[in-house]
Amino acid sequence: MKCVDDFRLKFGTRELVPIMIGGMGVDISSAELALEAARLGGVGHISDAMVQTVSDRRFNTKFTRDKLQFYKYNVANSDKSAVQFNLAQLAEATRLHVGSTMDAKRGDGMIFINCMEKLTMNAARDTLRVRLASALDAGIDGITLSAGLHLGSFALIEDHPRFRDAKLGIIVSSLRALQLFLRKNARLNRAPDYIVVEGPLAGGHLGFGLNEWQNFDLATIVAEIVAWLKAEELDIPVIAAGGIFTGTDAVGFLENGAAAVQVATRFTVTTECGLPEKVRQHYFTADEADVEVNGVSPTGYPMRMLKSSPAIGDGIRPNCEAYGYLLDGSGNCAYINSYNREVAANPDARKVKVMDKTCLCTQMHNFDCWTCGHYVYRLKDTTHRLPDGSYQALSAEHVFRDYQFSTDGKIALPNRLVAAV
Repeated sequence: MKCVDDFRLKFGTRELVPIMIGGMGVDISSAELALEAARLGGVGHISDAMVQTVSDRRFNTKFTRDKLQFYKYNVANSDKSAVQFNLAQLAEATRLHVGSTMDAKRGDGMIFINCMEKLTMNAARDTLRVRLASALDAGIDGITLSAGLHLGSFALIEDHPRFRDAKLGIIVSSLRALQLFLRKNARLNRAPDYIVVEGPLAGGHLGFGLNEWQNFDLATIVAEIVAWLKAEELDIPVIAAGGIFTGTDAVGFLENGAAAVQVATRFTVTTECGLPEKVRQHYFTADEADVEVNGVSPTGYPMRMLKSSPAIGDGIRPNCEAYGYLLDGSGNCAYINSYNREVAANPDARKVKVMDKTCLCTQMHNFDCWTCGHYVYRLKDTTHRLPDGSYQALSAEHVFRDYQFSTDGKIALPNRLVAAV
């Protein structure tokens, strides 16, 4: 019986273990997690979501504090159109985050960065160009374009000296989305180096309608895209993502045309992951009924998360002056509108509840938006329960190796910790 290690992800003459760890923000896919994936011969992701916050945590910079101080006069103002990112500081934060990660890289694998188009930042085109170019400047192996169609993203960096050197990929959830991307970028004579096909069981933002994701399945979408690429004589690796919980699940996709798999949920409970230990325990204890797909994200995309996420219903005042990553070109955000509506309806309340949207920037910064894959409720079966009722943490290497070598749908448990006497 085959295992994942019987296959290889090929980029030209370079061969890698066909396991990619997804790019979970904010800093959930930490540098340490990405470095482990690369050391083990696969592909790791870091995320550039709220990269200035990540830089402040990693390097003790003051980007977020300085931005808040600069726009402090505007905190009580509902109009956020004045709030802009300093592009030089955005570039510096990106170079710090990416550069230090690449300097620490060991092993034969690669490290990519996940870049969301939906981080509009009140200047979508300018800020995205800076994020992409700065990551390339800092030596990133590749860029995965996510959370949007990215029809113009390649054009933003077509003049960069690494435009044809770095690996550039796109996440899609349908053949139509892929076709739109390829058609838009045909004039650049630069196809993506890989395509991540993300199905409806993935965590976080989904590329399906709120009430239609149940009508799709990953295997069907992957098969459709693989067949179309073959018919068009396009040799682009397809990477299946979303709901792949075991090595056996992965082999099923590899045997049917996928070049690799992207996995994430099982790595959220590893010690290298950026989630605080308290949050990891919520993931371990989750049951299937605790998972929902809702519309609270201001991006307009549905999100899968735990129902117990503190972010749901939390009517915190918008923190755009500090963060502002989801402000559109006019300084608007769907959460601001919902928050202002509730404040107007409850003028005497010390704090309001906002159920339909969440302040995603603040909640992700605080690790209070507990996004997860559909099979998060199976995490408790991947480790040991300790005498105090908590669950034993896993290492990224253990999870990676289990995907790489397991067969028969089995999941290898870690060595049980022995309590100190």
